[in-house]
Amino acid sequence: MVELKTARGGFPESFWSTFSAFANTDGGIILLGVKEDKNKRPVVDGLTELEAIDLKKKFWDMAHNLQKVSDPLLEDRDAYVLDLEGDGWVLVCDVPRAAYDRKPIFLNGRPYGNTYKRRHEGDYHCTDEEVRQMFADANLKHGSVDARILKGFTMGDIDLETLHKYRKAYDNRHESHPWTDLTDMEFLKKVEAWRKDRTTGEEGFTVAGIMMFGKTQSVTDQECMPWFFPDYREHLSEKDGERWSDRIYPDGTWEVNLYQFFTLVFQKLSKLLPKPFRLAEDGVTRLEYSPAHTAVREALANALIHAQHNSMGNVVVDSWADKIVMSNPGSMLVSVDEFYEGQHSVCRNPLLQKMFVFIGVGEKAGSGADVIVKGWEDQKWTKPAIVEHSEPERVEIVMRMVKAARKVTLPTGKELARSWAWTSMCWNE
Repeated sequence: MVELKTARGGFPESFWSTFSAFANTDGGIILLGVKEDKNKRPVVDGLTELEAIDLKKKFWDMAHNLQKVSDPLLEDRDAYVLDLEGDGWVLVCDVPRAAYDRKPIFLNGRPYGNTYKRRHEGDYHCTDEEVRQMFADANLKHGSVDARILKGFTMGDIDLETLHKYRKAYDNRHESHPWTDLTDMEFLKKVEAWRKDRTTGEEGFTVAGIMMFGKTQSVTDQECMPWFFPDYREHLSEKDGERWSDRIYPDGTWEVNLYQFFTLVFQKLSKLLPKPFRLAEDGVTRLEYSPAHTAVREALANALIHAQHNSMGNVVVDSWADKIVMSNPGSMLVSVDEFYEGQHSVCRNPLLQKMFVFIGVGEKAGSGADVIVKGWEDQKWTKPAIVEHSEPERVEIVMRMVKAARKVTLPTGKELARSWAWTSMCWNE
């Protein structure tokens, strides 16, 4: 994303809303000393080198003023003056996507009403709820939502059928493990479905424990996750007017918790994929290997453990004959590029993640993307695509079961913005 701003009247105040928006979204480049004419074509201000250098100084002076912006974010190399070879000079500010623990990037010393995000081609104020969620994500290192201890919940809130199904999956993976002989309550403590706060002495079931193993009414209790409504929709019918050929949602026929949803949906998705594949009685342990099935299993678990479950959105899985689409509420805590690189693992619900890891799902931190991509490459299918939506905030993974086209490497927006070819194209047309 590239934003052009004139600097003919001095350093533009609108620079900072764009700076905040880029930092809180996916980054971008701001060029000071250029504007768009009525035909959306770039027109250069014709700044001198000294004027561009002065703009750079003003930028750094304001960037380090906490009453102007909460975090300067840029390093020295990210703000530089550029000679347009006779047309004048510009100041280039390469604004990165802010790390989750540095957000929100806000203005004027007040986050509420002064935090922006980029939507389409404009800078928009974040809602108070969006700001609160950014603060919550930034504090993940100090405690996650799924680790919160719930008041008044007892063993009666646990669906024993779900718990025993999970324990069977655990036992199949960890033969003769000491946890096998534990009571249900002792086991729940081991997987942190029940925990004690060493500082306050408070103890009880965690949000993660109830979400994973709880009864429907317990999961959706006001104290836990009242808006929890996972939804699987199958689109295989050829009948006109029939929206779904099958659906799994909270309809009163099953205990609506994460583990039940995971196992039920995974079994449905498994039938869409090629190659023989069978599951053990626990519904998770594989009896026959298929990288494509492993990829789907990983993607489904990712949607559940990275979801912002305390929002009014819900996890949705849609399947067609030629694609699977999974989406979850919340923004990504790393960039799409970092996700594919697999070197960064930041989880919004670390206790839920740990519970899945215990049964062999998502075993290695940061390796999820590798497993998903490899499973699709094994079938020579199009690489799964990650899409971030902003209104409302959702993360979507699209897994198309179609043959991949020949790879064509295209330059990124930043590479274009930095290149002389791009500059010449813009200003010499």
